[in-house]
Amino acid sequence: MPTLAHKASFYLYNDDCLEFMAKAKPKSFHAIVTDPPYGLKEYTENEKGKLREGKGGVWRIPPSFDGCTRAPLPRFTVLSKQELAALRFFFHRFAIAAKRVLVPGAHVFIASNPLLSQFVWAEFIKAGFEKRGEIIRLVQTLRGGDRPKNAEKEFSDVTVMPRSCWEPWGVFRKPCEGRVQDNLREWKTGGLRRISDEQPFFDVIQSAPTQKAERAISNHPSLKPQAFMRQIVRAVLPLGEGVILDPFAGGGSTLAAAVWNGYECVGVELDPHYWSAARDAVPKLAKLDTTKKNK
Repeated sequence: MPTLAHKASFYLYNDDCLEFMAKAKPKSFHAIVTDPPYGLKEYTENEKGKLREGKGGVWRIPPSFDGCTRAPLPRFTVLSKQELAALRFFFHRFAIAAKRVLVPGAHVFIASNPLLSQFVWAEFIKAGFEKRGEIIRLVQTLRGGDRPKNAEKEFSDVTVMPRSCWEPWGVFRKPCEGRVQDNLREWKTGGLRRISDEQPFFDVIQSAPTQKAERAISNHPSLKPQAFMRQIVRAVLPLGEGVILDPFAGGGSTLAAAVWNGYECVGVELDPHYWSAARDAVPKLAKLDTTKKNK
């Protein structure tokens, strides 16, 4: 049996997400907001061990910048054809499982990156989801923009690839039953929650990197900032009703944003170390004042 942690208005399971969704009742969730392992390889036991020892592997440990210690970044350009095929197969299975547990009209917000998003998006479309656009998280990172390795001086005017300034989040919807208005009445899903009467939800969101105060609470390499997560989590339930699922709970950023918004949320995390840390971190992240500057 999976281990369950329940605090405040969230449930957090230490389990495999595919096994969890296979056991869940059909049509039991109203949305998915998640940040999966982009390349799968970076969260294998071998690579996590290298990360925790600070020895790299697929993880690049970037240098300090302007006095700030930067978070590790996985290098996806090292993935082989076999690893890419495994990634596509995994997300094919994941998309099918997600469609089964979601109610009609439910949205999926799923994080990716510009190098691999096409593989993930294709599998969701094959599974029968409607692609409803992308959320562009505008964020400065240290990924990309480097000169050729070991030939920096010889090719000083050359950048191997663009420096990344954005992160794509795929927006998918399980087909509605009938019209959107019918689906909203029956399932409370089918659209996105507006920011206000005057403003709809936008697909470009300015976002700072995850702040120091948040990483002090939850030390996960892929922790997303609450200032960003609270916006997208709020939007995914159009009437503010329903249960959100995060099958890759990681450091607990989705669950914390749901608690902050007053939503019910269920998380699943396979790694017992991250599960235990997120269990304690979620209530603290949910209480954090994101208006303060905590670089």
